[in-house]
Formats: sequence, structure tokens, C-alpha cells
Amino acid sequence: MNDNRETALRTVGLGKDFLLHLQGGLRIPVLRDVELEVRRGEAVALAGPSGAGKSTLMRCLYGNYGAGQGQIFLHHDGAEIELTAADPRTVRKIRRDSLGYVSQFLRVIPRVPALDIVAEPLVARGVPLDEARARARDLLLRLNLPERLHGLPPATFSGGEQQRVNLARGFAPFYPVLLLDEPTASLDAANRDVVVQLIAEAKQAGAAIIGIFHDVEVRDRIADRLFEVLPIQDAA
Repeated sequence: MNDNRETALRTVGLGKDFLLHLQGGLRIPVLRDVELEVRRGEAVALAGPSGAGKSTLMRCLYGNYGAGQGQIFLHHDGAEIELTAADPRTVRKIRRDSLGYVSQFLRVIPRVPALDIVAEPLVARGVPLDEARARARDLLLRLNLPERLHGLPPATFSGGEQQRVNLARGFAPFYPVLLLDEPTASLDAANRDVVVQLIAEAKQAGAAIIGIFHDVEVRDRIADRLFEVLPIQDAA
């Protein structure tokens, strides 16, 4: 790895607990003192046993979970922004322009065609609709989603088809930091290869990739290094 590359995202002393109100206020520590740094053009795979907090860490990095302790810094619009202290308007701008997240499951407005679901992040950046739809169409075809499905809402699609729509949406714009949560879980070998290629192209363009990959063969093809997330009792 070229250590001269610019840091795209880093955490300092990041921690997260869950408070169980229905169990007498029981506090469950999940993450503690996470020190992660990811540079542009680098792919880091989160490793560790089930339940160690990998998905929790991803949701903290995206801002779906508030951090209980520590800080998250992300390079956005020419400056390093402390995501943990950013106001909602800034977070929306960061998610539009600098921070993408491909989750395992497609969550979209019902009855919107797949083509427009994929095009929407580009339109939000001001890309003309025709141009955004052309980019969306190219990605969907590249991911082997037949054109006859592009005009249909994906609610009735198979799990693999929905995941391909989700991936196309995540790769349609360029995000300097892209979070991937099991991006190939429902895909066949041919489409896994396409995703590996898309990630390689994003890295070449300077994206920092952070992902959870239970498919070890895919992980080994993608990741420049592993970042171990350990259960707190093991990390102590």
C-alpha cells in the first residue's frame, strides 16, 4: 500500500453501546476504542467472528447509529469533517456527495421503476435525467439485469435481482468513501465477478472501500488488508 495516499476516513477511540430499556436499562457494549484509517484507493475488509460488531461499525460510519464514544472523520468537499458532530444538513450532503452505502437489502419507495431507483443518486447531484438513466441502464445491463425489468418496480424481483439493483445504485455515482455490506451474498459467480470489477474500478478512481465480505474468495480478490473487529471481551 502507498502510505502517501490521502486519508479518506478515520476513527479515533470509536465506541458504541446499546441500552436495553425493556431489560431494566441493561447496557451492552459492542464497540470500544476502534482506530480505523482508510486511504483513497484502498479496500479494507472488516474481519472477525459473528456478533463482534462489524455491522454496527458500518452503521456508525454511515451515521445510522450515533457513536457513543470517540470520533469519525471523513474527507468531504476539500476538508476533513467530523461526522459524529455534523448537523443533519451536513450529513445529507456528505451522503449525497462523499459517502455511499450498499446494504444487503434494497429499501426504496414502492412502485418506482428499477431504472429510476438507480438513477436517483445522480439526479440528486444535478445530473440531467436522460444522462442519469443512461448510466443506470448501462450498470443494470452490466450486472445482467434484463432490460425488460428496468421499467418495473423491484418489489417482486428475486433477492439476487434486488441486490443487483442495489449495487447499481451504489456504483452509479462516484463516492470517495463506499461502504459495502455483503455486496455479493445473493449473487452467482458471473455477477460476483462484475462486482469485483466495479470495486477495482472504484479503487482505481480513488475511492476508499470498507466492506464486510463473508465470501472469502471475493474478499481476497478485493481487500488490500483486513481490519479485525473483536468482541470486547476478547479485545480487552
